[in-house]
Amino acid sequence: MYWVTPRHLAGDDDAFAERIGDTLAGLGWRMWPTARRTLLYVSPDGLCGAEWIFAAYPFELGGLPVAWQLSARSCAASVMTAWNAYFTAGVPYETLADLLVEIDSCKTPDVGFEGPETVLSALSAHGWLHDADRPRTTALDPGFSCSVSLEMVPPFIEDADPRPDLVGWQTWAEPVLGGPYLWCATFSASVPHGLVAAFASSLASPAPVPRRTVPESAKGRLTVVRRS
Repeated sequence: MYWVTPRHLAGDDDAFAERIGDTLAGLGWRMWPTARRTLLYVSPDGLCGAEWIFAAYPFELGGLPVAWQLSARSCAASVMTAWNAYFTAGVPYETLADLLVEIDSCKTPDVGFEGPETVLSALSAHGWLHDADRPRTTALDPGFSCSVSLEMVPPFIEDADPRPDLVGWQTWAEPVLGGPYLWCATFSASVPHGLVAAFASSLASPAPVPRRTVPESAKGRLTVVRRS
């Protein structure tokens, strides 16, 4: 077992489904398999959903298949989701777990009152840097291997707001400049900034995380704090 930093390059330890499933079970979310070979979890109030969709291979982000999809509704009976967020394999499971805890604690997970500066402030608090060209919408880790940016959402991202040219938070890790992405995550336009800030704060946390395996592409960028 290794304890490594930085978190955003630590990967998911090949246990993304299991770790997030444990988190959701601990929060009391109900789970059942679907006909599409996915695992669907629903919050106790019926407002939020989390689905392991890796086997269904719905689409890709940055050349990587989406693994988890999160969603929220304004009321449990609503067919339309207010927003969606998508995460590929490789996302540090701690960051998604912290986001789910934050979502679970919200009485109205479809509504947010914070502005985009909330996300950038959460990253700045952990030493991340504002992009020189886009200081109000983009932040980078000090090693320039991970970016969190408010920009046009890619295709297939579902949101209750039907307007074109919407922007949402996009984040990705690129251990080697110009190389393949380690992971990607996309938040649709209506995801409350406060929820994205919870994800961002966990992503940028300097606390080491335990790993049995680490991504091959990130080995030269990771620091092993201790072994156990």
